Amino acid sequence: MTSEDDIGDALTLLAASGDAISMYAPGSREAVLGRILTVDPELPHFVLELNDGETLKPGTITFVACLPTAKLQFKLHDEKWHSQPGKPLLIPMTFPESCAVQNRRTSERAETPLGANFTAAFTVGETFYEFPISDFSLGGIGLHCSKFRAKGLLRGRKLQDVQLNLGPETVRIAELEIRCTRSFRSFLLGEQLHIGCQFTSLAAEAEEILKRVLGRA
Repeated sequence: MTSEDDIGDALTLLAASGDAISMYAPGSREAVLGRILTVDPELPHFVLELNDGETLKPGTITFVACLPTAKLQFKLHDEKWHSQPGKPLLIPMTFPESCAVQNRRTSERAETPLGANFTAAFTVGETFYEFPISDFSLGGIGLHCSKFRAKGLLRGRKLQDVQLNLGPETVRIAELEIRCTRSFRSFLLGEQLHIGCQFTSLAAEAEEILKRVLGRA
């Protein structure tokens, strides 16, 4: 993605959703967390808000974020990231020249409706798990939980016989595969983990129920 308009639209979408941005310095696997606060409607500028206690190291930073249908990645460089006066967590930045769009989804996700208690329940070995569903689509679901509760749920693990409780609807999925995990910080719950899962087997009846729920989301 190299168009300034397209990049601006993607950043604006992230600002509107408030989704977490993970930032990585060279040689570090530890993510610095934040979000896009605002995007200038005319200039190729945006403001990044870091989570409390976070700082950016000087130099090149790799930014990673999840859009509704893909993962967005870009790099920016500064020898000293200058924050707004009196606001050390707010850092003005210029659009990147290009963004990599990766893992594009074949179906658009929907956020879990506010106030809805959507959950996924399954068993791995002798351990029972039940996590809130944060987003869902005909291709898979996103789960949220604490890092402690996600012990053993690694990328590539297959989850068998998963029951999705979607408000008035219940869907049983034969198999899910964990495709990605991403750390983020909740202002209320602290360090959390997003677990992205893909349906590897979806019966026609389950697909019809998901379509109905997506139509109401």
